[in-house]
Amino acid sequence: MEEYMLPCLNKKLLGIECLGCGMQRAVVLIFQGEFIEAFYMYPAIYSLIVLFICIGINIFFKFKHSSKIIGGLAILTVATIIISYIIKLIN
Repeated sequence: MEEYMLPCLNKKLLGIECLGCGMQRAVVLIFQGEFIEAFYMYPAIYSLIVLFICIGINIFFKFKHSSKIIGGLAILTVATIIISYIIKLIN
């Protein structure tokens, strides 16, 4: 499966991982049923999935306080991405 994944141009050209490095592999790990490994690969994967599900549901079925829920999930996801990226750079 790895041979079909898109390479990270940032990592390839600059040698530094980008904020999205590991997302494709995390999705593959989820489909393989390896949920804990997917979290270790890309910690924001689950909040990102929940965010996309909420956005998708909101497109078809408007629900009360959807903007607050989606906004909160977006902030949580971005914060998780940035914090995990900083931790990855430090280690």
